[in-house]
Amino acid sequence: MTDLFDRIIKDKGPLGKWAKQAEGYYVFPKLEGPISNRMGFNGKKVITWSINDYLGLANHPEVLKADAAAAAEHGMAYPMGARMMSGHTEYHEQLERECAEFVCKEAAYLVNFGYQGMVSAIDALVTKHDVIVYDVDSHACIIDGVRLHHGKRFTFMHNDIESLEKNLERATKVAEANGGGILVISEGVFGMRGEQGKLKEIVALKQKYNFRLLVDDAHGFGTLGKTGAGAGQEQGVQDDIDVYFATFAKSMAGIGAFFAADKEIIQYLQYNMRSQMFAKSLPMAMVKGALKRLDMIRTMPELKEKLWENVTALQSGLREKGFNIGNTNTCVTPIFLEGDIPEAMAMVHDLRENYGVFCSIVVYPVIPKGMILLRLIPTATHTLEDVSESIEAFSAIRSKLEKGIYKRIAAAMM
Repeated sequence: MTDLFDRIIKDKGPLGKWAKQAEGYYVFPKLEGPISNRMGFNGKKVITWSINDYLGLANHPEVLKADAAAAAEHGMAYPMGARMMSGHTEYHEQLERECAEFVCKEAAYLVNFGYQGMVSAIDALVTKHDVIVYDVDSHACIIDGVRLHHGKRFTFMHNDIESLEKNLERATKVAEANGGGILVISEGVFGMRGEQGKLKEIVALKQKYNFRLLVDDAHGFGTLGKTGAGAGQEQGVQDDIDVYFATFAKSMAGIGAFFAADKEIIQYLQYNMRSQMFAKSLPMAMVKGALKRLDMIRTMPELKEKLWENVTALQSGLREKGFNIGNTNTCVTPIFLEGDIPEAMAMVHDLRENYGVFCSIVVYPVIPKGMILLRLIPTATHTLEDVSESIEAFSAIRSKLEKGIYKRIAAAMM
């Protein structure tokens, strides 16, 4: 028998082993100043491409006014207690009604955090007799929710409908033997690749297989669809999504999330989602702030129009320069490069310090070994000058990477 902490001290994990070199700069970096297209980092202003403030609401004057007024009236504590006990208000109900109406569902249920909510919802929706079939590239919150499942689960290859159907055949046999059902899970927008989930094709399989569909549309809500109602609206299948999920942490630039579905399903979640039954209610300042943000999304289409002007300029410019940005058909803009983790660290340091561009860096184990992903999140606050300046910077660092300059720098640093 060993001390539990012996392993933790010796094996810090695939990312933790780089903590000494990375902490405070590559991971846990400190961006400073108002959330915007340019922020402070390490003593200088940088163009920021890693903030999920898609519609530029984080520091919009109307949003700041609404947040301040709600905080002044209610503080950050009200209401105290869980919703079921003492934390329920008419404003929580109003926000749920408006969210449901916006995404064309009968009812909605607020949750405090998207990650926590998705984990708990999956746990509540299935029993050990049921089968989960989910996209292999699903977000960590989905994966962690599936891990709680005591029954069978199958993954299908990313956005591969043939793979999904094969796994639905397997799931059907298991579900029939167990007397259970099938839950299929996909994302509206995959946050790393920027691809929309193939919701239309998934929904078409309902004609052949008996399953329910849960969609995590964290990145699609507010950015896709005619009114901003998300990927389901964009693809014309919103009515066929059985449980729709969106977070306030991206387009809404706030905290919280919601599930939307038929009234009976929402009521079931209200009485069975442990993460909400035993957690303090979403504070009033955040609820009223979310109501204001949702109203602005409904009534100010120019916010989404400006976002997509910047998205189009950025993605078109990168493609023209020969960058591999995958199959993105959303705002999320990945740049795929080849290199190892030390090269990636040297490259990103150069990009931030000498070119004034800050973006998220993604490496193994999130993506395969030998690859570097720079993930860009365009917002409505970016300018075309930001776009052109950044593309020039990316071109410069790509050239250095291909010439082996970062490999030599990394070797010297190590």
